[in-house]
Amino acid sequence: MELEVLGYISAILVGVSLGLIGSGGSILTVPILVYMMSVDPVLATAYSLFVVGATSLVGGVKNILNKMVDLKTAVVFGVPSIIAVYLTRAYLVPFIPDVIFSVGDFQLTKSIALMLLFAVVMILASMSMIKPRKKTNDYDVSSIKYNYPLVLLEGSLVGVLTGLVGAGGGFLIIPALVILARMPMKLAVGTSLLIIAAKSLLGFLGDIQGDRDIDWMLLSIFTSLSVAGIFIGIYLSKKIDGDKLKTGFGWFVLLMGIYIIVKELFLS
Repeated sequence: MELEVLGYISAILVGVSLGLIGSGGSILTVPILVYMMSVDPVLATAYSLFVVGATSLVGGVKNILNKMVDLKTAVVFGVPSIIAVYLTRAYLVPFIPDVIFSVGDFQLTKSIALMLLFAVVMILASMSMIKPRKKTNDYDVSSIKYNYPLVLLEGSLVGVLTGLVGAGGGFLIIPALVILARMPMKLAVGTSLLIIAAKSLLGFLGDIQGDRDIDWMLLSIFTSLSVAGIFIGIYLSKKIDGDKLKTGFGWFVLLMGIYIIVKELFLS
């Protein structure tokens, strides 16, 4: 019971993370749901899509009002990503067998495989957070240029990854927008939140269409706390050095990723 209460309190941190650094929400959501609230890992990835999608939508709308979102880029990158995440949740995830393979006494189940993949995503995300980012000047929308084939490919790949592990993929989307669309960092962060919101919420529809038993009470409370957290994060972002916070959070995510790998392989 204490762990469940701690899980709800931790839900606030999901929103705080998104409000402060524009990513990291899903990196926290799945471990909280699995290890603190005893949610099945496969179902936790579905819940994560809804929680992160709803919370990112709040941040995305705020960025639209502040003119920190490029809607054309959100569409170009978002459409293939949305299609990919929906198809992944609706067809690919259910297609994965409950037991992928076994060696001796060890069985690689779907749940373990998804948690291991999620841990790898966490480690990659932590490296993106720990690495210092280059300073950019104020944005000029007219300077944005698209490498359409690469943007479409990246959007599709991020969508598949989001569908598999329930991660919003902000750590992949932001660098892609900066490199492939030549977008300044501040605009990329705002635009990524809108993309994350759209693909996560629509991807969740793929789960609703299945036979999953959704705990709407847990999901609504967790999401409400996360949404409250994003307002706290937005407020704190004006008081705290975002780069230092992002680096510290990156090290925390790295340790969490390593812990999940050790737990799933050796402590289960």
